Amino acid sequence: MVLSIMSKHVVTVQKPHYQGYPEKPKTLGEHIKKRRMDLNLSQAAAARAIQVSEDCLCYWENGRNEPRLYQYPAIIAFLGYYPFHHETETFGGKIRRYKYEHGLSNEKFAKLLKVDEGTVANWERNKRVPLAQGMKKVLFVIEKATVI
Repeated sequence: MVLSIMSKHVVTVQKPHYQGYPEKPKTLGEHIKKRRMDLNLSQAAAARAIQVSEDCLCYWENGRNEPRLYQYPAIIAFLGYYPFHHETETFGGKIRRYKYEHGLSNEKFAKLLKVDEGTVANWERNKRVPLAQGMKKVLFVIEKATVI
């Protein structure tokens, strides 16, 4: 908002935020609350957008509960950005990001790649990497989904 009162000087004033507005969100619930408040949405409207109950959204925003992995894709879509602060440059980081963006557990991701669940866990922790042929297969799945 710009305020100008019979003067050559222009003063720019930042719009005040509502009480409880998370300036620097740390938790996923705080990210959701910030986005909801930025969009001037009620909890009910935001809950509908994410396809959860209003109580569920309220619990996330107030730190009483955390979203489940399968709910991450809808949350990321609502936020319009990836809110997690983990590295995504290593092979393990790329796997974690893919799993979060698609709401996949290790079990579901392993079934998708036709590998063992423990293998996925080791890849994600950067304890192991697949051999060349397996690496191509995994990167193809991850990159194909990122391009779309």
